[in-house]
Amino acid sequence: MCRGYRRGCSSIHSSFSPTLINAASLTEMTAAALHEPDTIKISEIPSESASLKDIEAVSDERGLAEGTFYQAQVGKKAKRKHFFSPLDPALAEAVHKDALRVDYTEAEEKAVKRKIDLRVLTLVISSYIFNQFDRTNIGNAHVIPAFNENFGVTNNNKWTLALSIFYVGYCLLEMPANVLQRHIGADRFFFLSLTFWGLSSLSIVYAKGYAGLLVLRVLLGIGEAGYYAGMIYYLSFWYKRHELAMRISLCMTGTLPGAISGLLAFGLVRARTSVLEGWQFLFLIEAVPTLVMAFVLLAFLPAFPFSSSFLTPREKAIAQARLDRDHRPSSHGGPSGWQGLRAVLRDANAWLLMLVYASFNVGVATITYFLPTLINQLGFSSIDAQGLTVAPYAIGWVMVVLSAWHSDRTRDRGLHIMAMTLTSCVGYIILATSVQNSVGAGYFALFLVVGGNFSLFPLVMSWAANAFSPTSKRGVGTAFIVSISNCVSIASPQIYFDADDDFRKGHAISAGCLFASCLAACILHMRLIALNKRNKAYRDKLTQDEKAALAGSREEIWDNDPRYIFMT
Repeated sequence: MCRGYRRGCSSIHSSFSPTLINAASLTEMTAAALHEPDTIKISEIPSESASLKDIEAVSDERGLAEGTFYQAQVGKKAKRKHFFSPLDPALAEAVHKDALRVDYTEAEEKAVKRKIDLRVLTLVISSYIFNQFDRTNIGNAHVIPAFNENFGVTNNNKWTLALSIFYVGYCLLEMPANVLQRHIGADRFFFLSLTFWGLSSLSIVYAKGYAGLLVLRVLLGIGEAGYYAGMIYYLSFWYKRHELAMRISLCMTGTLPGAISGLLAFGLVRARTSVLEGWQFLFLIEAVPTLVMAFVLLAFLPAFPFSSSFLTPREKAIAQARLDRDHRPSSHGGPSGWQGLRAVLRDANAWLLMLVYASFNVGVATITYFLPTLINQLGFSSIDAQGLTVAPYAIGWVMVVLSAWHSDRTRDRGLHIMAMTLTSCVGYIILATSVQNSVGAGYFALFLVVGGNFSLFPLVMSWAANAFSPTSKRGVGTAFIVSISNCVSIASPQIYFDADDDFRKGHAISAGCLFASCLAACILHMRLIALNKRNKAYRDKLTQDEKAALAGSREEIWDNDPRYIFMT
């Protein structure tokens, strides 16, 4: 009270000329200050404490606008207790809070997206290339007699069984793997995945006998469980919905790795030493980089945007804010995995997407392994067949990128998927009807099949990522589609049972599956258009106050919410 009294008197005294204030008035003002202190507005009197508060308020407001205020309260580094423990959610919550208030320009958003592309896309593309090497090199090795002799692959039935058994562990562990990824983060999950399948692929170098081949193929499938759906789920934390297809086409299409693998096989199968045959060099050279890549991902791949070390606190807030304005992904909290699964099973969109994926995946699961064999049966030698796989994969890569780019640009998925399914369907029809009459027609058809089939993966999976919300449902939903579809893939290689007839019946079955995929995509496309119209009609009836209240919600929007807009 004394300090306040002195400051009050000093301020009052300095505010008026001494010649205008007599002793009596000064006494009255002093008494007022002592007996009625509330009558003096302290906020109007300059003071040291008030100045500090003003400075702190300005500083806090600047920190909120910069997108760093809440992160500064919890520290910069996400903490873990042990390898399998989740990241501390405090930093994730801080980044989400900062994202609500951060101000940024379009140039800053582009700069952040460019940094994400350079770090995240580079690592994802590299890991996927090695994944395809280890997954498909058995197709290149099959046309080499020494490989078949070593593993006792004496007929087509044994060969197709070795291909099919790969999908058993893949199907069983796909969804549990997705739950594990969300729990421990992408960096540690993909480290475990690449290490497991890399060691399995490397073991093929010294394995012998048909039973050994089957066991290693099962282990390879277990190692790869969760990888494809996990990568789609992971990318959805970094990119807007209309940015996904193009990036998935760059990251996760088998055409680029297929072309590179064909070139490597063309050279490596010629190698031979006293210890290793050419096919063993193929598995050795393609497995070792996978193991190296596993440690690279563990060291440099951020588990989530909020835990990334290559982004500044402000950039983390910008990265989160641009997604919050699109689909609000959440790395922590929200519905559990079981709740997400129940929501997926009750969603007609999920079953239609599964039908689209499962139908076209029949073609992908077979052409991946049979392409060298099909070229070999056109009359080319086993070594030349390796080199001739490069051209279909290279042209296919161009088709994949162009279709994904145009799909993102037009923000359409359904029509592009229908176009690619029909392209691949035409290719299979040519193979089923003309391959015995024209080598050129057969080889041309392979371009259509490879380009059409592999274009579908980024289109369908980005469509699935757009169709599911919230994040837990998106993760389980993509895993559900891949898991159920790969159950179909167990039987896919078995359709190529007619080796003596140039696999014409297998090609006809593949054509039918692609046509079924086209029909399912058409139905889903029309359904989503109808849902968007219904949701828009509901939103148009809301008052401005109701719209403002809904817009202010921080919760993730479910895909059955009228505010949700589907990409068709």
